[in-house]
Amino acid sequence: MKDQIWWITGASSGIGAALARALAARGARLILSGRNLAALEAVAKDCGAGTMILPFEATDYAALPALAEQAWNWCGRIDGLVNNAGISQRSLAIETDFSVYQQIIGVDLLAPIALTQALLPRMVGAGGGQIIAISSVAGIAGVPLRSAYSAAKHGLIGYHDSVRAENEHLGLKVLVVAPGSIRTNVSRNALNADGSVRGTSDAAIDNGLSPDDAAAQMLAAVDAGTRELVVAEGAEALVAGLRRSDPDALFDRMSAMVQAGYAAQMKATSAS
Repeated sequence: MKDQIWWITGASSGIGAALARALAARGARLILSGRNLAALEAVAKDCGAGTMILPFEATDYAALPALAEQAWNWCGRIDGLVNNAGISQRSLAIETDFSVYQQIIGVDLLAPIALTQALLPRMVGAGGGQIIAISSVAGIAGVPLRSAYSAAKHGLIGYHDSVRAENEHLGLKVLVVAPGSIRTNVSRNALNADGSVRGTSDAAIDNGLSPDDAAAQMLAAVDAGTRELVVAEGAEALVAGLRRSDPDALFDRMSAMVQAGYAAQMKATSAS
């Protein structure tokens, strides 16, 4: 990947920052995007020379074509795009305000679609490249307390699968990644039923894989030409597998988990 140009959204922390460091170690040049300028500058410092910082608001869809042009013109091409920016949720559907669905689907689904659409003709016209879309195990299986997040992440898989089908023969490769619990701020930054920020993490996230380990698996999958990758262990890996092999067994497990008090436990964590 030496001298390749990679654009990473959500690059200020977590998986995005880990991918930035891993790509920089391979000699790639980076465009780092997100909203937190200071955090982006810190990641850029870790990555060394050959880095452009391009902060933007993910849901400013009207601005994305001009930003895509600016990013492209930096080096005259983009070899890789990582659609990573997103926010999660911790609330029951029956209690969740519709505005939460609008916000999460706007950031997690419409924003990466808008950015990819702005960049896609240029990448295909230049002979292709690589797109990495960060979905979730919750994008493969609808899980409790994440109805908006699951809806967006399911859509992200469907969109990128279609883009792959239409453009793979033109040199565009698409890897869809479905992480399970990774040690990031995803739970802390998740939205509650009223749209407020949760503010606390949970045990599954805190005990998850490190972002660096996840990034290493993702780049190994790029090397191998993989189209879909589940980055999860234990029960979360089982969830992804059951959704395709035995969905009824999965549905029963999910229902039983809620009946056993999973939602109440998550609420208690948020309130503590």
